[in-house]
Amino acid sequence: MEHIIRIISAIYSLLWGDLFTLPLPGGGSVGISLLVLLLIPTGIYFTIRTRFLPIRMFPEMLRITAEKNVSAHGSAISGVQALIVSTATRVGMGNLIGVVAAISAGGAGAVFWMWASALIGSSTAFIEATLAQLYKEKDPLYGGWRGGPAYYIHGFVEQKLGKKRRRSVLAVLFAVSGLICWCGISQVISNSVSSAFQNAFSIPPLYTTVLLVALAAVIVLRKNATVKVLDVLVPIMAVCYFGITLFLIARNITVLPSVFRRIFEEAFGIRQAVAGGFGAVLMNGVKRGLFSNEAGSGSAPCAAAAGDTSHPAKTGLLQALGVFIDTIIICSCTAFIMLVTPQEYIDGLGGMDLLQASMQYHLGRFGVVFIALILWLFCFSTFIGILFYARSNVAYLFGDNWISQTAYKVVALIMLFIGGLAAYTFVWDLGDVGVGLMTVFNIIVILPMGREALDALRDYERGMKAREYR
Repeated sequence: MEHIIRIISAIYSLLWGDLFTLPLPGGGSVGISLLVLLLIPTGIYFTIRTRFLPIRMFPEMLRITAEKNVSAHGSAISGVQALIVSTATRVGMGNLIGVVAAISAGGAGAVFWMWASALIGSSTAFIEATLAQLYKEKDPLYGGWRGGPAYYIHGFVEQKLGKKRRRSVLAVLFAVSGLICWCGISQVISNSVSSAFQNAFSIPPLYTTVLLVALAAVIVLRKNATVKVLDVLVPIMAVCYFGITLFLIARNITVLPSVFRRIFEEAFGIRQAVAGGFGAVLMNGVKRGLFSNEAGSGSAPCAAAAGDTSHPAKTGLLQALGVFIDTIIICSCTAFIMLVTPQEYIDGLGGMDLLQASMQYHLGRFGVVFIALILWLFCFSTFIGILFYARSNVAYLFGDNWISQTAYKVVALIMLFIGGLAAYTFVWDLGDVGVGLMTVFNIIVILPMGREALDALRDYERGMKAREYR
């Protein structure tokens, strides 16, 4: 067991640790991890190749969400429903604790670099989601469609070899990494929820965990309850959180100009009082932004493939919008809640304590309760969403059978239960290793395959001019 832990730790350090350090003017430095080295250049490359799609096509993204969302293929889900599933998993712990950690370590300037990462991440999200649509398959168990990186990686390998394969090593590695990652996340979810409820309501973790697992089991063990539940849950939690933030901003409107000034000043290292100077500001913002919106990790395409849309690029545009929703809207909500709080109320605090202290300052006891409840909704929807992701990966590895599908769900529920009672750092690191490996395998393939998604985008834009897709 010790050997396995050492191997996992070594892989974790390779993926998430500083691969090398760049010196900066003024004596500072910035550490570059392997994942940032992969994601940032990829995002910039696709942003340029799509001709700044996140800005140029933003009105079209909004128009698509307003379309009548009726699937033409029975039990298949619509493109917007696929967006809701991916939003359920994107909008989670990263939007709360992740943003708090970024600002704690990098200051207000980290918020600007989170916004910048969302801009380039949207282009990557478009490419991987469009590829998922191009390589999707019929789902004989659940109905509708299925797919994701395992499937387009498999297609890529077959193209290179010039022959059909039952499975490919790279696709298998991606699918296994995903299943490991999502089991790890299950523990993080339940531990975060049980801790928050213990702080807010003094409820013992056992009671919270049993209720969480029971509710999750009722939903995920039913054939097609997932999308129906998320259709209701995700809009409610997003609107509630956004609404509370707008209310708090309105109450503190006079300090808003100073908040924006602080964000932009610290973003470029003008104010060096922030811990670590410019390097800490830049990398904390970029890392938290990239790993909150999941662009490039290959997880959201597992939902994108299930969407039934009239053109593959439509799904790509919807998933690009999902990055905007996650980082520009939801992550910014958390950031502004903290940044409009007087510094003396949150000095020395970090993590959930910092966020709850901010909410208590603004809304008293109600604020603490609200954050605990919204965290529960964020985490609960994330768990349901990741098991939707897991469907296609389980099918790729073990074939189309209910035994393997149900077995993975039961394992995830067990992990959910264990995590609610105790935090095991090893399992959390395993989850981080899983998402890191997913990202590596996904980026390796979407770079050479990106031209197919770009061709789909050009075809869609020609159709837009001819009003074929309106």
